[in-house]
Amino acid sequence: MQQKKFLKPGKVVILLSGRYAGRKAVILQNFDQGTDARHYPHAIVAGVDRYPLKVTKAMGTRKVSKRSRVKPFIKAVNYSHIMPTRYSLQVEDLRAVLPKETRAHGHFEKGKRFPVRKQVKKLLEERYLAGKNKWFFTKLRF
Repeated sequence: MQQKKFLKPGKVVILLSGRYAGRKAVILQNFDQGTDARHYPHAIVAGVDRYPLKVTKAMGTRKVSKRSRVKPFIKAVNYSHIMPTRYSLQVEDLRAVLPKETRAHGHFEKGKRFPVRKQVKKLLEERYLAGKNKWFFTKLRF
């Protein structure tokens, strides 16, 4: 019997190990069979490294804009190092940012990650300021 595929693009996951352990991320592209470079099942995820801070009414616009910043990351992660959640996000705009070779091969070419991360930062900050997906932009409490 074939197991149902549940790690699809748009699924929100929590990273379990490494530098970003405990951070929320969303799957942009998955590779169930692995690739030539990575022989294990993995996914390219975009997540929040530094979450936005609390904002109150008394704060000025400059302070609000500083506290509303998001620091993102993009990473290829082994399936055994991610825990899926029940949440999902619309990722069409985030997936469009990925270069074609990354979508095909499952890894970033040298020097291609930084411009992609800048675009992901812009898209995530727009979502945060619009008030969408509030759960995704809050720090895990445990």
